Amino acid sequence: MLRQSPPAPVKALAVRRSIIFDTAKYLAVMALICWGLYSASETLGYNWQWYQVPKYLYSMEEGFAPGPLLEGLFVTFRITAVSMGLAFLIGLGTALCRMSPYVSFRLIARCYMQIIRNSPLLIQLFFIYFVVAPVLDMSAFWAAVLSLSLFEGAYASEIFRAGITSIDSGQFDAAKGQGMPPFVMYVHIILPQAIRRILPPLTGQVVSLVKDSALVSTIAIMDLTMQGQNIIAETFLTFEIWFTVAAMYLIVTLTLSRLAAVMEKRLMLT
Repeated sequence: MLRQSPPAPVKALAVRRSIIFDTAKYLAVMALICWGLYSASETLGYNWQWYQVPKYLYSMEEGFAPGPLLEGLFVTFRITAVSMGLAFLIGLGTALCRMSPYVSFRLIARCYMQIIRNSPLLIQLFFIYFVVAPVLDMSAFWAAVLSLSLFEGAYASEIFRAGITSIDSGQFDAAKGQGMPPFVMYVHIILPQAIRRILPPLTGQVVSLVKDSALVSTIAIMDLTMQGQNIIAETFLTFEIWFTVAAMYLIVTLTLSRLAAVMEKRLMLT
């Protein structure tokens, strides 16, 4: 006996009740968090001064001018953008070396991955800044970019390799049968398909890169985290500034995730 689906008005009512119930749960959780923060601040005797935060974001005295936190965010954007491009190039090159028929290429790629993935990013950052950068006359900015690129590239390489190996082997054979050189085959046939499949994990890698970029403050780069530390040292607005910095990182990562979702949807439609 076939079960009849509920009529449309009943289904709409159920959906509306579900939305109201979820909203109530969300508001209850947020109220609980706010109450916890308020109780903690009362216990600590902390004097919240949120009204002082905007002046560290922007100034309107002579037209709009970014404050220290926004200037730090722009530095974070620069480091992240350059590191992301280099990390993807390193990741793709490493993935191709891992699949190379030459043993030496596979060995170099594997050694690079094992060293980078099994050592802390902070140690790599200090090594490049204090040892490699003076030898190569490299600035702190490029030392940070190189560290982040090498670190994220090691993880991105596995993503690229998974995407390339997921392509049907018949397409490799067909391209080779047409006489295509490897570069043309990868650029026009393999990589466009592979990137569609690996876009979600690549986005996760970019989000990870944004968060890892906070470590560059340890080598005196005036990024968002370093600007926050300086403001706290001068004003003792510890919680207000750290919450603001965390919110700025959260907005950036959520925006990236949303953009990746839109790109993924469009790529699936084409």
